[in-house]
Amino acid sequence: MVMNMAAQRTTAEQGSAATPRGKESRRRVLDAALTVFRTKGYTATTVDDLCAAAGVTKGSFFHHFDSKEEAALAAIAHWNETTGELFAGAPYWKIDDPRARLLAYLNFRAALVRGALPEFTCLLGTLAQETFASHPTLQATCGAGIAAHAQTLTPTIAAAKEEFAPRGDWSAESLAFYIQTVLQGGFVLAKAMNDPRMALDAIEHLKRYVGMLFSSHKRRKSR
Repeated sequence: MVMNMAAQRTTAEQGSAATPRGKESRRRVLDAALTVFRTKGYTATTVDDLCAAAGVTKGSFFHHFDSKEEAALAAIAHWNETTGELFAGAPYWKIDDPRARLLAYLNFRAALVRGALPEFTCLLGTLAQETFASHPTLQATCGAGIAAHAQTLTPTIAAAKEEFAPRGDWSAESLAFYIQTVLQGGFVLAKAMNDPRMALDAIEHLKRYVGMLFSSHKRRKSR
């Protein structure tokens, strides 16, 4: 059977992407996208910008992605995978006490606030702010990524609540999302004021708030 031109192109692209060189060029585009999208935003970023930052040709770019939006979706997946590995291996998981573990998570977030603004702000938050009304697929994908990260904190918060604040009229999930709200808001203010200290101050206030939520004595174990 003779393949049509579109099928031939798809097969060729898949073959190129499967080679070590193809995988390397795709990874370079995705790594570049993490910085370029956080620096320029989604709308202002062009395919040429991504190619220049990655050091690849437009032909190479379109071997891997049909459009800028497809590249952005792949960059979100790349971001989720990369940051997921970072947080999964973070030292706060070694802390047994759930309250101390949650505060250590916030200390870890503060430690990540270094370098230029695009280097420490969140790709998902940056893209969601700009695309929530114009690119619903990007918005939904960013939202899912933020929610997935919030859920990694829910068991820790639930354990801390059971031990330190069993009468609290709030849920572990709601606090997990509130933490993300403060972090994302801190990134926005850091950009608005061009000052990383805004993000650091937001985290410090968040630590005080979390400390107050769990300031009660441990619940006495039933005899």
